[in-house]
Amino acid sequence: MPRQDTIWERFLSPIVRSLINEKELRQFYESIDWQQEATRFQRGDVETPSYYSSQNFHGIERGYLNPGAAVSYDPITQYVLPPNETLIRQGLIDTIQSHPRRILDLGCGTGSTTLMLKQAFPSSEVIGLDLSPYMLVMAEYKAKTANLDIQWRHGNAECTGFPDASFDVVTASLLFHETPPDVSQAILQESFRLLTTGGEVLILDGNQKTLRQLDWLNNVFEEPYIRDFAAESVDAWMGAAGFGAVQTKDLWFIHQVTRGVKPLTQKARVSNRTEDIPLEGWMPSPA
Repeated sequence: MPRQDTIWERFLSPIVRSLINEKELRQFYESIDWQQEATRFQRGDVETPSYYSSQNFHGIERGYLNPGAAVSYDPITQYVLPPNETLIRQGLIDTIQSHPRRILDLGCGTGSTTLMLKQAFPSSEVIGLDLSPYMLVMAEYKAKTANLDIQWRHGNAECTGFPDASFDVVTASLLFHETPPDVSQAILQESFRLLTTGGEVLILDGNQKTLRQLDWLNNVFEEPYIRDFAAESVDAWMGAAGFGAVQTKDLWFIHQVTRGVKPLTQKARVSNRTEDIPLEGWMPSPA
């Protein structure tokens, strides 16, 4: 099936392309052996789900399984998260109310929020997890450039393989609008399992109320699941997963951050359990 001719492709993409240095990006892309570097992260026990591998995201063929996405993501994202990408991501970090020992950033992509988490909590152990080994290559490059000690893990946010109660904070930035609702709910159930009692989960994404009111925005980018996301409620998903003290805060009208706490009384239906793996000393394993 031919790709839909979106507003992004016809109008906005040429504008954004005029703002970025494509020659410089091409040189950077060609300076890396992406297949070789990705092998350092790729795990043979991680299965790529069809909802992820069968879709194009943001007009990119094969989505995040295309190494080109790892290079183009940051230069484009800085222009499509008004009023300022760093300000929006900081909104998630400012919502954290604890002093976590361990933090897990799900669907970390190129690590933009992950790096900010480490900078905000320098004594914390911070791990970024993503389904795309190519995005992890870029995330590692950024962390090394910033001299930040972060672990990068190839994995599925629905079924991470980490032990129960391994983390004090679990985050996800701009992930849920790119996953079907049942997957988003499974990720929250997994987050509940991973958190210590009193631990926090924080979800940063598009403002669901705004997306419902401005449906035309959903036509701008090639986002196969954004309408389903807009029709749902992250608050309700969190409640169903067992989280308490759930609250959503609007960020500049078009974004939102939702926080929940794992309470003393645990009522969640936890699914997707996997064999416990020691947390300390994890390194990316080859396929």
